[in-house]
Amino acid sequence: MIDYEQFRQTVKDFLKTALTPELQRAGELTTSVFSEFNAALAWQKKLHAKGWIAPDWPTEFGGPGWDIQQRYIFQEECKLANAPSVVMMGIQMLGPMLMHYGTEEQKQHYLPRMLSGEHIWCQGYSEPGAGSDLASLKTSAVRDGDDYVVNGTKIWTSMAHHANQIFCLVRTDKSVKPQAGISFLLIELNTPGISITPIVGLDGQVEQCQVFFDAVRVPCKNLVGAENDGWSVAKFLLEFERGGHNFTIDIKKQLRKIFRQAELTPWGKTTRSVDPVFQHRLAEAEIDAMALEQAELRIKGAVEAGGNPGALSSLVKVVGTELGQRLNELSMDLVGPAASPQCPELLSPEYGGDLLVPEHAVTTMAEYINNRAATIYGGTAEIQRTIIAKKVLGL
Repeated sequence: MIDYEQFRQTVKDFLKTALTPELQRAGELTTSVFSEFNAALAWQKKLHAKGWIAPDWPTEFGGPGWDIQQRYIFQEECKLANAPSVVMMGIQMLGPMLMHYGTEEQKQHYLPRMLSGEHIWCQGYSEPGAGSDLASLKTSAVRDGDDYVVNGTKIWTSMAHHANQIFCLVRTDKSVKPQAGISFLLIELNTPGISITPIVGLDGQVEQCQVFFDAVRVPCKNLVGAENDGWSVAKFLLEFERGGHNFTIDIKKQLRKIFRQAELTPWGKTTRSVDPVFQHRLAEAEIDAMALEQAELRIKGAVEAGGNPGALSSLVKVVGTELGQRLNELSMDLVGPAASPQCPELLSPEYGGDLLVPEHAVTTMAEYINNRAATIYGGTAEIQRTIIAKKVLGL
């Protein structure tokens, strides 16, 4: 019988010793799903040494063997302790997919390197003309002996400027309906013919890139699943992208920050925390967060029982991202003009200069700007509602 309170204390004790002030500062200043890269990699190496880097993985592939409640406790304590976010495109998304679709050679080669941080993965799905309508993608892969020759471009490729590997959807057959002619390839980013152009966001930071492929030769052994069946592989992976993220844990951290902002933000002779309108909006958000947490736990339970997240992952993706945006708006309303100055240098963990805004408002604008994209990436809210209508409601 697992003593969950003892387990929680074990996690807290580890975090107290493993999290340096620099790593905690990086976690505190995280304004999107990605922390500062060097801090994220340093934290990954510490978790890997402990054996805790892949909480959801089975022990046969290097996971810790935790049950659903232990995994949730671990992720919650990491978030509330301001641990940096690890770059998870490999561990959270590609790893579970390879366990299901990959060859034995692919599993043995790629999975250990995901855990150690030797391989940093990015996702090559969207293109300039194929975002929500992903099946219309045009990046091509033509078989030439033992290689595929890849030409085209991918965009909004998160962390490509730091990654050394990319998993890609490519078109291998133009003569069939769009979904039927797509394949899934694993590609090393140092392969000749690949170039990467960073995209600077509204907050002054680089998270997204455009990746170009010019006659890039990729070994056929890097094909995952069957040729022209990449759409099935991609859908399986996306369920882990949408359903593998614990939105509630992020929201709990946001709520804690809002409570602090409310206590520090003047409103007449007192603070905004006593404003009945504010209290009502905050209570609504807390209730929605409780309901979301139950839905997320249902997903975890389905995975624990050997299934996959299914269409329920679309539901939590919609609710989680839209609730997060509501909380961003609440923060913006609280701090008011203090959120206005754009000070990207303040978001660096190494910054030690003066603050131009109150400390509790440093991340507010960047969080608001970054999170506007949350209802777009990983599948737009409109697409998710269509999936829910078809798969859940039967419409």
